[in-house]
Amino acid sequence: MPRLIPFRLAAACALALSFAVLTTATATAKGIPAQLRVIAGQKVLADKNLRTGTTAVPTSRAATCFGNDKGGSGKHVRVPGPTALGLLAQGARSTRSLRPLLITDAFSFGLGLCAIGGIEADEGFWQLRVNHKTSEVGGDSVKLKAGDGVLWYLTPSFEASTEELWLKAPKRARSGKRFAVRVFAYDEKGKRKPVAGVSVSGAKQRTNKGGRTTVTLRRPARLIARQGKYIPSNRAAVCVGGKCPRS
Repeated sequence: MPRLIPFRLAAACALALSFAVLTTATATAKGIPAQLRVIAGQKVLADKNLRTGTTAVPTSRAATCFGNDKGGSGKHVRVPGPTALGLLAQGARSTRSLRPLLITDAFSFGLGLCAIGGIEADEGFWQLRVNHKTSEVGGDSVKLKAGDGVLWYLTPSFEASTEELWLKAPKRARSGKRFAVRVFAYDEKGKRKPVAGVSVSGAKQRTNKGGRTTVTLRRPARLIARQGKYIPSNRAAVCVGGKCPRS
């Protein structure tokens, strides 16, 4: 059964849609920059940089993962300040793969997250990590700072302990020339170690014991590191010949 995401309500009444749009626009203009990554299994639903602040989070009547009588009201709820939950809601507005975002406000003590991109956990839940560390509180309670990295990951069960890959690559490379990259694995407490046997896009060989391998590119690319038992890495953008990959 999915885990509840606790939420301190800042406003008892729901916001009208027009006010939600206005709030989002203001948050985007004045908010702080943060990275949002959303991953289900080996599928990357989002990896993008956003600016976020106070956000109107939508609830859905289809969010019935806690019971058919526990669906959301369909109204918007205001989440004050830059938060991990607000960042997710904001990302869903501009990223089709994150919709529908199913959240219920049926509980008096907070919101429940049922699904991202319509993908609902059967036995596990959507786990939240901030700067590689598993959060012990709900996404609305995690106040973000400029440059924070937020990962929402669909963990298969409450017992699963999956490490997260992280790829370090240069921002620029010369066409046809090899360059070095390195892959680390972070545990749930944010402790990292180099990891061997990982495939990196553009590399002919998997990483060695030091987590290193080389890549050759002839055009701009976003590289990613994968190995079945790990959460896929960030997409590292590498510019080639003065051109950079699209956002």
